[in-house]
Amino acid sequence: MPKLYRHDVLIIGSGAAGLSLALRLPSALSVAVVSKRELQEGNTLYAQGGISAVLNATDTIDAHVQDTLKAGDGLCDESIVRLVVERGPGNIHWLLEAGVQFTRDDSGTGSSGYHLTREGGHTHRRVIHAADATGRAVETTLTDLVRARSNVELFEHHAAIDLITDRKLGGSENRCLGAYLLDNMTDEVNTFLARFVVIASGGASKVYVYTSNPDVATGDGIAMGWRAGCRVANMEFMQFHPTCLYHSKAKSFLITEALRGEGAKLKLPDGDRFMPRFDERAELAPRDVVARAIDHEIKRTGSKFVYLDISHRPADFITEHFPTIHARCLELGIDITREPIPVVPAAHYTCGGLLVDARARTDLPGLYAIGETAYTGLHGANRMASNSLLECLVFAELAAKDIAALATGWTAPPEVPAWDASRVTQADEEIVISHNWEELRRFMWDYVGIVRTNKRLQRAKRRVDLLRQEIIEHYSHFRVKTDLLELRNLVDVADLIVQSAQRRRESRGLHYTLDFPQKDPSQLRPTVLIPNRYRPRGGAWGAAPGANADHCNDLP
Repeated sequence: MPKLYRHDVLIIGSGAAGLSLALRLPSALSVAVVSKRELQEGNTLYAQGGISAVLNATDTIDAHVQDTLKAGDGLCDESIVRLVVERGPGNIHWLLEAGVQFTRDDSGTGSSGYHLTREGGHTHRRVIHAADATGRAVETTLTDLVRARSNVELFEHHAAIDLITDRKLGGSENRCLGAYLLDNMTDEVNTFLARFVVIASGGASKVYVYTSNPDVATGDGIAMGWRAGCRVANMEFMQFHPTCLYHSKAKSFLITEALRGEGAKLKLPDGDRFMPRFDERAELAPRDVVARAIDHEIKRTGSKFVYLDISHRPADFITEHFPTIHARCLELGIDITREPIPVVPAAHYTCGGLLVDARARTDLPGLYAIGETAYTGLHGANRMASNSLLECLVFAELAAKDIAALATGWTAPPEVPAWDASRVTQADEEIVISHNWEELRRFMWDYVGIVRTNKRLQRAKRRVDLLRQEIIEHYSHFRVKTDLLELRNLVDVADLIVQSAQRRRESRGLHYTLDFPQKDPSQLRPTVLIPNRYRPRGGAWGAAPGANADHCNDLP
């Protein structure tokens, strides 16, 4: 039988953002943490590079701020950038106190006591890491701590279907009351009610056929928030990681940017180095520059990949700093201490998302968004390497403080109807879902990828509209399953990406179009899409985030 759960805080997502929030909330609050698969399965687990923060005496807050602003290509919110950067060191110390084992530096050359690497866009060594598996070190540590918290209840293998709002139930206030979630172990749809709901479900890179992300990155939180009435921002800025391993037996295996930070060179199959022709920073240029350069050279030469070569560094240095990559490549017959690595670009990070303010509040009272699901203003038109985990930690901290401050006076949600599955049947043709899934990801890669044109975007929009109609029909008549839910969310996210890309008639950051190859100073603002059901919030929840027309480009 379907179940009803009540908590003070419902956290949808179990990566660094969701877990650190659960740990920072007061122990007097009851907390539910929901994950679509196992608790650890998500982007955080696979993050290799590290976390950027000012930890060395030779580095400064201002330098980190300026590097981030430059990488964001004019679209960062400087106040948010400074807020996040200033809170960076404190959050690293919080992780150290939690037990995360970062790689130490006993050489005495740095003031932090930890090995700091440098990645694309950074002018200083400020990326603290745990060898080349930082995400795993952070995620496993936080998971162990959350499992030990008596006020936290964990719900693994639960897929979120939709948010429950007051307006959907016929009320006048569009407050978020909870969510309907599918229990994949029982196939029952359970009702989760909470005084506060936090979406921390990650990004949407699975909308593309080639991605570094795990299978769970299907834009669920962004799509649910949009359907519930939240605005989204900057969805045209999808970051493609320049270097994913190209191998028939390697699925979504990322080759961290830290290799280039430690001197790895990008080369054509004939051995020629090409990055200096595209940018004076060469291999240390921001990811969008490097990804476009690789894409250009692959298309120009007809090759399927380029090479990333670090074999000129000492073998013991490579195996010490990049043990995971060395071991995985060796399994596939590639010895990176002696030969280059074949690599291709792949969709990696969603720079846009649900629009939030400096407390992580969305447009809906009671609903927060943190991590890759949210658009905070930190990344602008391009995310600088290793700023993402930092954003997760800082906005989890900010959300926790805001929830704690509001908790005393925030009422519990009323009774809501259970999920109605009385008029649906089992799907008779699962091939419809798998075929639509493949079609969507393929045309998004071909038409809305690293390089775009008006014609390609128009083609993509027509296909998105057709797919949506098929999916709505399927969703309306058959019992929900995770594959169908993910496909529904991916179509919504694809539509948001295409619409945003069509509105930005310039090339800036991660958005590059052959029809408008130059920057346009008149578009020096985020692209904000407004759902038809949007209502500016007010009252106790405060003004809607980003509502000042001087700072955003609201487009219906």
